Amino acid sequence: MEERSLDKALDIYAALITGKEISRSNPDTRDMYEEFYTNSAVYDITTKLVKKLNLDIYEYNDAIYVTAGEGNRIFGYTNDDMKRQLGLRLNKELYMVYFIMYNILLSFYQDSASYQVKEYVKLEDILEQISTYLSAITSDLSIYSMDELEEDSFKTIALLWDELPVVTSDEKDKNRASRASRTGYVKLTFNFLMEQKLFVSVEDRYYPTDRFKAVVENYFEEYKGRIYKVLGGEVDA
Repeated sequence: MEERSLDKALDIYAALITGKEISRSNPDTRDMYEEFYTNSAVYDITTKLVKKLNLDIYEYNDAIYVTAGEGNRIFGYTNDDMKRQLGLRLNKELYMVYFIMYNILLSFYQDSASYQVKEYVKLEDILEQISTYLSAITSDLSIYSMDELEEDSFKTIALLWDELPVVTSDEKDKNRASRASRTGYVKLTFNFLMEQKLFVSVEDRYYPTDRFKAVVENYFEEYKGRIYKVLGGEVDA
């Protein structure tokens, strides 16, 4: 019995870390879902295993997901990993992407009392939101030069955003992701989020997946102010 439970727990773990959706509605993984919730030994082994490996397991809409815990260098991404994945060279470019991710998150979740207030978001919505957030900073940037600013500060991000055109002449549509424009940066970010199965795109609309909702609604309260600290801002900003 113990060997069977261990085998089932390992099957569930293997499916989760390879990005499979284990859910009641998925015929390929329904048995694993039922084992996880009806067999206490399988549940205990699985949760202990993921915890030991610094992973977090979440449930949403009759499905379970796993994500890397903070500082997990095996299953997560370091800053250098992210730069390689996104084709970025400089830290300030990476912090720009992080800031765009945070704004995308805030489009759906302002706080724990307003979960999922939108069904989808458009690229131009994020462009406008970021410009609004950074406008107060950019109004005071005339006294700064990029060399005088720390790479991880809001001022650096604001100055980089201010220097970029909304779109370049060779970006004739919104499908091009690059570091050459504001639109390119946002598209680059959305492409990464879609690769991680956090968003799907339909006719220029970006819809969050259940995986996104599972991660955000479990992480939000604990981590929502972390990016402000990383970027040199106030937690309660």
